[in-house]
Amino acid sequence: MTSGAASRDARPVDQYAVIGNPVAHSKSPWIHARFAEQTGEAIEYGRVLGTIGAFADDVRAFVNAGGRGMNVTVPFKLDAHALADKLTPRAAAAGAVNTLAFNADGVLGDNTDGVGLVRDIEGNLGVELKGARVLLLGAGGAARGVVLPMLDCGVAALAIVNRTASKAQILVDHFSDAARAANVRFSGGGAESLEAGPYDVIVNATAGSLDNALPTCNDASFGPGTLAYDMMYSAQPTVFMRHAERLGARPADGLGMLVEQAAESFFLWRGVRPDSAAVLRALRLELSK
Repeated sequence: MTSGAASRDARPVDQYAVIGNPVAHSKSPWIHARFAEQTGEAIEYGRVLGTIGAFADDVRAFVNAGGRGMNVTVPFKLDAHALADKLTPRAAAAGAVNTLAFNADGVLGDNTDGVGLVRDIEGNLGVELKGARVLLLGAGGAARGVVLPMLDCGVAALAIVNRTASKAQILVDHFSDAARAANVRFSGGGAESLEAGPYDVIVNATAGSLDNALPTCNDASFGPGTLAYDMMYSAQPTVFMRHAERLGARPADGLGMLVEQAAESFFLWRGVRPDSAAVLRALRLELSK
């Protein structure tokens, strides 16, 4: 073995993990293992089953054991936001954190969900968001995390629809200054509030597909030029994807968003951007087995 190889083998292995409850199903360890193989970064990435009501204790235990960063999944994104000593602008806007970085200055909280969605739609699916009319279904944490990145990428219009219309209006009020600065037509309410005609992109940010339930929407919003994107993913098309396809739209799931948000977390931690497209192809193949 050469001295160069020996020195590489002797590098300390930094520890990362995803924390959630449940967490055994998470694909994040598989994804980050592929990123590490690609880039040569010396990391190990595991799972932490978070304790409801004791999230901060679990994170501190991980940090004390040498942990450098964590991804955060349900139901702890609001806990992570509260724990962070400093927030990135996108995490502050989202009001939720899915990525933690631990350093000498304390705990940095970030939210990579929105940028992951945008990169999947534009980079992997080839749909340009600049100038597009976008419909966002749902007004919960998942929706909140993607509003600012959508506004930032130059959409022409963004409408938020929720079964409880007042919750959609709350998001519109929260992001109204950003929408004005971006010169975006921005609205929210129930399905009856929608502009006429099909949208270019419809994003299902509800958890309805987990329960095989369709979100509140208007079938007239779907057309042959519509990308119907479900943030959820599974081995088979979701109920939302099947519904959209019956209406003539192009369906897509959220697997690419999962990989892209992970790539952004990896970049935050390591300063290296992995080839996310290659990992996405490999993950789809893995899930099809």
